[in-house]
Amino acid sequence: MTCHAGATVAAKNNAVKRVALLGMPNTGKSTFFNRMTGATAFVGNWPGVTVDLMQANVKINGETAEFVDLPGIYDLNGFSEDEKVVQRFLQTFPVDLMLVIINASQIDRQIRLPLQIKALGLPAVVMLNMADEAKRYGIHITPEILSERLGMPVCLLSAKYGKGYTNAYLTIAKGLAAQLQSCIVGNTKEYLELEGQVTPSAIQSLLTGAVVMPSQLRKNITTTIDRILLHPIFGLPIFFAGMFVLFWFVWNLGLPSQDIADKVTGWLQSNVIEPLVSPLPTVVQDFILSGLWGGVATVASFVPLILLFFIMMAILEDSGYLSRSAYLMDALMSRLGLDGRSFVLQMMGFGCNVPALMGTRVMRSKALRLLTMLIIPFALCSARLQVFVFIIAAVFPNGNGAIVLFSLYILSFVIALLTAALFKGVFKNEEPFVLELPPYRFPTMRQIFLRAWGEVTHFLRRASKFIILGCVAVWFLTNLPPGATGLDTWGGKLGSLFSPIMQPIGIDTHLTLALIFGFIAKEVVIGSLAVIYGVNGDAVGGAIASSVTFIQGYSFCIFCLLYTPCLTTIATMYKESKSWKYTGFALLLSFVIAWVSSFIFYQGASLLTR
Repeated sequence: MTCHAGATVAAKNNAVKRVALLGMPNTGKSTFFNRMTGATAFVGNWPGVTVDLMQANVKINGETAEFVDLPGIYDLNGFSEDEKVVQRFLQTFPVDLMLVIINASQIDRQIRLPLQIKALGLPAVVMLNMADEAKRYGIHITPEILSERLGMPVCLLSAKYGKGYTNAYLTIAKGLAAQLQSCIVGNTKEYLELEGQVTPSAIQSLLTGAVVMPSQLRKNITTTIDRILLHPIFGLPIFFAGMFVLFWFVWNLGLPSQDIADKVTGWLQSNVIEPLVSPLPTVVQDFILSGLWGGVATVASFVPLILLFFIMMAILEDSGYLSRSAYLMDALMSRLGLDGRSFVLQMMGFGCNVPALMGTRVMRSKALRLLTMLIIPFALCSARLQVFVFIIAAVFPNGNGAIVLFSLYILSFVIALLTAALFKGVFKNEEPFVLELPPYRFPTMRQIFLRAWGEVTHFLRRASKFIILGCVAVWFLTNLPPGATGLDTWGGKLGSLFSPIMQPIGIDTHLTLALIFGFIAKEVVIGSLAVIYGVNGDAVGGAIASSVTFIQGYSFCIFCLLYTPCLTTIATMYKESKSWKYTGFALLLSFVIAWVSSFIFYQGASLLTR
């Protein structure tokens, strides 16, 4: 089998076969990838490709195969950033087998991708996922006929429940075995010449006799639920009520779990860490206990809360409701120069701003991408969530913390909308909004666990890097020069340097220093507070409660919510915008908005309480 031009650009070891997954959004592609790879997947950096792709090595018939999860796209010949990423990947890297994942219940609209792959001459297997849903909708598919007409294997399966998975696995193994000595590289330019072959008539000819679609999909529970959740009057109130329930669960279940984690880290300190470091010099003991362990233990106590948060988010996203929130918000967002996708991406920013920024690639309009990227950093990410829960619990002990926490979510939403309204004239968008609503699906426990566990492990990886680095740096700043204390330390002087700026918004020197290190990663804020106050666990909250009023604490939360995002977010923003000028403008804008918002609240609340 001969190689297309370009295979030498990224020659790969023939001992490892490469399998690439391709599919439209919401087809269950990632679910299938997770089922194939289990917990072995990691983020790979592919030279020349402007996005990090998930990849994993899987044993297929005793041989290693490299699986790569490509971005979800609608058209292999499209112009969105994600579609360009796929095009560049296929032009640059050898692929032994393509797995084209299709939603079986939407086969008439998605069969175009396999036809495009066929036109490229790439070896492929078509996975008709969600076959159980298609059957419930009255869709009958004969995979043997489709396979014969496409010239590639076709499998029916449900990646969610594992039905048909064994057959899919065997088909993949057979496909790889047939590709011995292959080094095929897809060539998008070649595809442009074959575009005319993928016509509506070609699609109709392919499906006739192989797929029986009912003239009208049978009435189902999705239609019934949508009448309520997408109601033009009640839809939005129901959505925000649902978000309040999410924060209520985080507050009322997350805090008790944090107490348990505090007891575990406290026991470890008393029975393991302290005995181990007792022979060391006092200054070294203080560094390990206060500088290193104190910060890490305080942050680690939030792992159960983060796990709970992402369990709730996994249910929200995988159920199909997140797409409906885009539909609900599109009318409002369009008046602000955005569309429903912008709202969904901001919701994705709840977990982390970074993937939300990367998600803007699905937008063809550059102006829409830039305006959406401008508002995403205002989303209340999981790192900020930890800070808010910690501060609110310390300075607002009346048991209504869930309401206070929810108010910060509403504030982030309002600030994002106001910012979009302010700059919609600068970033003018004319791209139409097209959205396909998937049916409601309750995710399986396995899906929920994998999603939540993936996020927690990501959090722990960050903890092992940024948080430890930040806590160590704070310890040195608050303990040097030798013998200095309080404002005489380097940290005290650094905090005092910003005092003229932070004092009008009620943020003292200690909190200012924590915010400075929060620039590295927002998780560092909590760990640095433990180091700054020289205590950990519940004692940190007690120290803050004795020196910070509720008005000061809430002002601190507002500023932390809106000010400069973390280093990873900044790097991603630059990578996506390809402009330091735009990135610098976004950073300055967020700082100004944060300061003005905190100033209005702090000064206004102070006047009212005098």
